[in-house]
Amino acid sequence: MKKLLLLVLALGLSFTACRETKEKAEEAGDAIENAAEATGDAIEEAADDAAEATEGAMEEVGKSIDNVVEETKEAGEAAKDAVEEISDDN
Repeated sequence: MKKLLLLVLALGLSFTACRETKEKAEEAGDAIENAAEATGDAIEEAADDAAEATEGAMEEVGKSIDNVVEETKEAGEAAKDAVEEISDDN
């Protein structure tokens, strides 16, 4: 009778332990899923930020190129005027 009681008690504990183990495994799975989702969101946000920064940088490069072209034109005109002045003086 004691053996039967011990067997029933052992089976009861093992079912309870299995249920708890299953619950813990599900909680761990949920935590992993949440972490993966958060990581994906962070990567997506970083990619968006990088794209915005690149776009801004490209706009600034374009403005700089425009400025260089304008300054080059002005320098060429100044050089032309200087050559014409020298030619007129001779």
